[in-house]
Amino acid sequence: MSSTQQSLFSSSRPRFDILRENHVFRTRNSSKSAMAPPILSLALPSETGRVLSIQSHTVQVMNTLPVLGYPTFKGQVLNGQQLWELIEGLGANNLLYYTHLLTGYIGSVSFLNTVLEVVNKLRSINPKLTYVCDPVMGDEGKLYVPPELVSVYRERVVPVASMLTPNQFEAEQLAGFRIASETDGREACKILHAAGPPKVVITSININGKLLLIGSHQKEKVGLSGQSPAQFKIVIPKIPSYFTGTGDLMTALLLGWSNKYPDSLDTAAELAVSSLQAVLQRTLNDYLTAGYDPQSSSLEIRLIQSQDGIRNPDVKFKAEKYN
Repeated sequence: MSSTQQSLFSSSRPRFDILRENHVFRTRNSSKSAMAPPILSLALPSETGRVLSIQSHTVQVMNTLPVLGYPTFKGQVLNGQQLWELIEGLGANNLLYYTHLLTGYIGSVSFLNTVLEVVNKLRSINPKLTYVCDPVMGDEGKLYVPPELVSVYRERVVPVASMLTPNQFEAEQLAGFRIASETDGREACKILHAAGPPKVVITSININGKLLLIGSHQKEKVGLSGQSPAQFKIVIPKIPSYFTGTGDLMTALLLGWSNKYPDSLDTAAELAVSSLQAVLQRTLNDYLTAGYDPQSSSLEIRLIQSQDGIRNPDVKFKAEKYN
């Protein structure tokens, strides 16, 4: 890795706030076990600034617990009113200047509508705010959020996002058609560009037995220059195990590296994919060493143990640009 790439990670971490359930966490270099804090502390460059991450996290836990084998779960979904009260608390302390907003799993229309209010509020303070949206709705043909969230994402969230990171199923929901080929994936990205976001990364697409990432960067506003977006793919190796937390990790890495390389989404994606694969391979190896069958249930990724692979990825997975 070059010295420029190495400077992405320094001992001084950016300040970020995480809104989850009914708490605000502030940290610089967290080593907590919750997914967002360590990912963001590792994946964001020191010059990124201030990042606000919002998720209605209890819903995420409710969906992963059955997979992990826990028989029961409890908790409540953070609603829109509660989220806005947290925002008002930050505002009362003059803490609403952010450079980035990152949203993940959101389980209610109320919460998602309030996120849109948050976007407007933050951009009234910093018009250059970058909003990275992981539109977590489902996978493998199934929704695991209320169906009414799909139209809110499509009609209201997509137009205000700076970057979208859907999986194949989520991209289909947003673009309005089934993605059965690479051409379909590229067309879905163009449709999403036309709706608003200049950067779209479909983080996983299964095409003819191959797992791909398809990225697309519309550097000029659609309709103004007639320029087609710069599009690329990365072939991703399949690992015969199920991991929890990979979506959060991938989106955070894409935010961090694309901030470092704002005009080279393909470079950012190469680094993000390589980091993610290093974490997954470390996780798999650790479970195998412990004598655990990695196909018996979901594996919790070895995030802290994989810091070197996140900070200093060996770029083994290269982007192939489409003509």
